[in-house]
Amino acid sequence: MSNGQESQTSPMARWVRIPNGTKVRHRHKGYDGHIDGLTEIVVGSNRNPDGKTQYRLNIGGSSRELVTEDDLSILVDGDNLVIMIRQKEPYRRSITSQLHGVLAEDRFIKAGRSSAGPATTPPQLPSA
Repeated sequence: MSNGQESQTSPMARWVRIPNGTKVRHRHKGYDGHIDGLTEIVVGSNRNPDGKTQYRLNIGGSSRELVTEDDLSILVDGDNLVIMIRQKEPYRRSITSQLHGVLAEDRFIKAGRSSAGPATTPPQLPSA
């Protein structure tokens, strides 16, 4: 039964946190780094879909920068799996699937590419 209101999913309900150690590229500035955690932001409008955080991006050495999910592309390997520091293939495959569920295809790019062109077809999970 419908009461005339469309069911809407809030951005928070669809948000999947990009895990620490995930290799990313800044979409506008072009540098690579990896996710180093979340920082809660008290002021300002640029935030992740949860409405209260930004990612800490490790860009080398002790350098960190605060960025939002919208600023990032996810780096994938030759098998189109998300590249992560110290994580094995089954976990990376699971994270790849989760992120493909919430991010547009053009947000996944092959590591080493200088352009922000999307990676090819996402990996398929084995059927049960």
